Amino acid sequence: MSEIETQALRKDPNHAAFLRAQAAIPGGVSSPVRAYGSVGGDPRFLESARGPYVTDVAGREYVDLVCSWGPALLGHAHPEVVAAVREAAARGLSFGAPTLAEVDLAEEVRRRVPAAEHVRLVSTGTEATMTAVRLARGVTGRPMIVKFAGCYHGHVDALLAEAGSGVATLAMPGSAGVTEAAAAETLVLPYNDLAAVEAAFAQHGSRIAAVITEASPANMGVVPPHEGFNEGLRRITSRHGALFVMDEVLTGFRVGPSGWWGLEDAAVREAGGAGYTPDLFTFGKVIGGGMPVAALGGPVSIMDHLAPLGPVYQAGTLSGNPVAVAAGLTTLRLADHAVYAHVNRAAATIADAAGEALSAAGVEHVVQRAGSLFSVFFGPLAAVSGVRDYRQAQAQESFRYTAFFHAMLDAGVALPPSVFEAWFVSAAHDDAAVNRVLEALPAAARAAAVAEA
Repeated sequence: MSEIETQALRKDPNHAAFLRAQAAIPGGVSSPVRAYGSVGGDPRFLESARGPYVTDVAGREYVDLVCSWGPALLGHAHPEVVAAVREAAARGLSFGAPTLAEVDLAEEVRRRVPAAEHVRLVSTGTEATMTAVRLARGVTGRPMIVKFAGCYHGHVDALLAEAGSGVATLAMPGSAGVTEAAAAETLVLPYNDLAAVEAAFAQHGSRIAAVITEASPANMGVVPPHEGFNEGLRRITSRHGALFVMDEVLTGFRVGPSGWWGLEDAAVREAGGAGYTPDLFTFGKVIGGGMPVAALGGPVSIMDHLAPLGPVYQAGTLSGNPVAVAAGLTTLRLADHAVYAHVNRAAATIADAAGEALSAAGVEHVVQRAGSLFSVFFGPLAAVSGVRDYRQAQAQESFRYTAFFHAMLDAGVALPPSVFEAWFVSAAHDDAAVNRVLEALPAAARAAAVAEA
């Protein structure tokens, strides 16, 4: 590093780090939303994290409401998780061979989600959804996939059409490099619209391999499914011989012990209904406890079409990596009902306070929740009718979030750097951390009130 770079680093460490990163990494980041493209300014380069806090290269501490985009359910650097990782690393970083630890993790997933009779471990959520799509096509012999606008299932070619998450943040309709042939095999429908699903199957039913949906979307902001929507998808797919793939990469083991499906199925049964079960689940985020682990699971009759038993090929050198599995397994074993109760309380407190602060400042908005996940949508349309799909999410006054985000950041609270993302809390968000968030909200709400497009 030159002397000029050293001086710049001392003066404005985050800016200097971003300049240096841009010279070596496309856009200066390894995942697009981290670049602060939709909120402006320099991204905070983090140096460490512990409990509910993260610290950047300038030495400034923030209450973290990103939580590594979900995995940090217990908080950052939980002592027992760190100890498990150290012990696993001491035995070897990677074997490229089966381990009992990956069996333990698969059994823990099956215990929480009994419908996942067999579980295949992979490394990323994208890999899990990609495999689920391939498996659905292999099992049914059909080419087409139905997805919903605003639902993000990783950067799989066929699933990037009208995706949320970083694609929404960058206002991209899809992605260059995705062929017309790949796009032609995907039907994109409006979310929360069962009539559109019925119409799609009426026209293409014999060619549709699967419907894939986020269990409760949180990549266009938090947009929960309408009552009966997921049950309706189960009913329609069953009638037409297609598979129903529930993407719980984000919600799985984050919103409850059995993810969103567990919460919703239990509610249906308590109300006297029969409940419903998807054919395939995809998991990520919390299942790795902050390290790269993901999975797909389902009944033996479907999962055993995967190689080496069946003709659907999937492989990965680092799948079931012993160090990563140690982090995930320890996280799941520690995530008991007390953890979920604490996370739910902290999330409700912050969500309620955000709504109250924005209302007091005269900002039209709605706060939407799905379990412990929540986000804010700005503008009169959102305030009046809520947000039920991607079109309505995109129609909000997103410019207000930019002002709100930076005011919170200045006050020492790190929010997701995109209005199209969920806010996360952890079991480590104690009263002190939550109170720091509450203290920052009124000024941030006033900043949102005077923001201009």
